[in-house]
Amino acid sequence: MARKLLSGIIALVLVAGFIMVSVQAMAAEEKKPEQFVGILAYRTGPFAAGGSGFSSGKEDFMALINARGGINGKIMYKWEECETAYNTERGVECYNRFRDRMSFVHPLSTGITYALIPKGTEDKITVISGGYGRADASDGRVFPWVFTVPTNYWSQNTAKIKWIAMKEGWDGKDMATIGKALKGLKIANLHIDVPYGQETKPILNAMAKKFGFQVRHFPVPWPGIDQKAQWMDIARRFKADWVINRNWGVSCTVPLKEAARLGFPREKILGVWWCGSEEDVLPAGPAAKGYRTTNFHGVGRDFPIIQETVDKVYGTMKGNIAFTRVGTVYYNRGFVAGIVDHEAILTAHKKYGVKVLTGEEFRWGMENLNITEERIKEIGAEGLMQPLRTSCEDHEGGGVVFIQQWDGEQWVNTGEVITPMKEFVRGLIEESAAKYAKEKGITPRDCK
Repeated sequence: MARKLLSGIIALVLVAGFIMVSVQAMAAEEKKPEQFVGILAYRTGPFAAGGSGFSSGKEDFMALINARGGINGKIMYKWEECETAYNTERGVECYNRFRDRMSFVHPLSTGITYALIPKGTEDKITVISGGYGRADASDGRVFPWVFTVPTNYWSQNTAKIKWIAMKEGWDGKDMATIGKALKGLKIANLHIDVPYGQETKPILNAMAKKFGFQVRHFPVPWPGIDQKAQWMDIARRFKADWVINRNWGVSCTVPLKEAARLGFPREKILGVWWCGSEEDVLPAGPAAKGYRTTNFHGVGRDFPIIQETVDKVYGTMKGNIAFTRVGTVYYNRGFVAGIVDHEAILTAHKKYGVKVLTGEEFRWGMENLNITEERIKEIGAEGLMQPLRTSCEDHEGGGVVFIQQWDGEQWVNTGEVITPMKEFVRGLIEESAAKYAKEKGITPRDCK
């Protein structure tokens, strides 16, 4: 009897062990590989609105892909945040924390981008500075590990000057006649006095010389909450015809209040896309009405891919930010960045197979992007983003911007899509990149 009991116990143990091993094997089989993404976020400090919106939009996009079953149905996104507070030293520390696990990084700060360009190049990690950072990094021959998709600051400013010329009577077609509309105009460049704010001074100076308008730069000390002296100079002494608002964070709102106080029309102020969010205008109240900014993506939730995110991410309580911010400017900017990253991964998978990508493999995908209008419709992002195509030489990939205007309650797309002065800006980009290459002892790639 004892022998039969012992045999039964042994049999049960063996069966239980078999079941446990089987369950473990099934779990291992079901667990998919993970593509790690390090998020350099800033959810604190004076620029928290931009940092939190962008990071959450990007994270929600990855959550959507995971909800669909992963990248190509086989690989899941895994991400981790590191708080930079928009501080360059902290940004470098966060990069170092993630360095051995990630293939690409969004510094989300011009200062951090400058610091990470040499590090990313050495570590073979792609540095993506979409709409910020060094404009000359658009030259992929000198900066093979840096991408400014879908546009850069210099392209943006040539588009701004084209738009101002159209408001002054130019037909928007014949570049030979643009100077007639611009000649003699006074344009004030109001900028926060940090590398980000200083980035566009060279392109504005070059255009002023070429087209005959006067540009004067008005630096604002960090963090830019007191601009009374600058605005007295702009409105009363310089008597600007147009103002370019190149502030950031809490300093974006100040020009609108100061302009209202001095009677300067907000319709004559054109902001950078980092001064074009809901958070930048709402604190100004009625003083913001009529203010315009540039942008490179759509605003709102009325896009199929955003609606799917609402359903599959927020509908399952997996969202990464307050639902009220879904569809806002900074949120959509991060979401579009996620789409571009994802398309680069899919592009690389076609060459290297469906796998977790190395830095070199991801970089190849980013350098061979071709996001067509048809592809944008296919992914449900029509109106949310513009087509773009990168190459060995061109790491910008598009450059197109459009104008949006605050109507007192929301941002409205005016329908004005502006193509930058591509030949003009590309010449300056190559000139600046060549200078950088000489200073750093870099031999540019041969892209032929």
